[in-house]
Amino acid sequence: MYEVLRKVDRAVAKFEYLLLTFLVAALTIILSAQVVLRYFFNSPLFWAEEISVQALIAASFIGVSYLLYDSKLVRVDALLGLFRQPGLDRLLTVLNLVSLVTLLVLCYVSTVWILRPEIRADISPTTQLPRWYNYAILVLSFYGMAWHQLVKFIGTARSFRTQQHEEPAS
Repeated sequence: MYEVLRKVDRAVAKFEYLLLTFLVAALTIILSAQVVLRYFFNSPLFWAEEISVQALIAASFIGVSYLLYDSKLVRVDALLGLFRQPGLDRLLTVLNLVSLVTLLVLCYVSTVWILRPEIRADISPTTQLPRWYNYAILVLSFYGMAWHQLVKFIGTARSFRTQQHEEPAS
């Protein structure tokens, strides 16, 4: 069962990576076109700044989700250095659980927020698109982070349980 979860986790991470690649490429193209059109042809794209900011924010949130999967987020592990096995495994399991609960709360709050009528009615001034499309990236990123954290929690809990069964009774 855990292997299936890890495969799905890898597939989600691969999708996030592809989406990040697309967003960064689109951001580069839009900003390059904006510079050329503004300074060489004196005819800027009126929507370029708004779309660029949205792409940058989307890439940031999706990037955090991908970094969570890849275990590349910045963390202070001075406290972790004070523990030895199996205390370290217990601490990591608890920390992963606290992180998971926090992300699930963020998923709930952001979902409730994006479903509010005033948020759903908000329209972008330049593109005339509903802004909740952009806000949905934040919500989906929280769900991606929660998924990655769930798989990490299950992995550390399994590891801790396996080590407990392997230790000889004293």
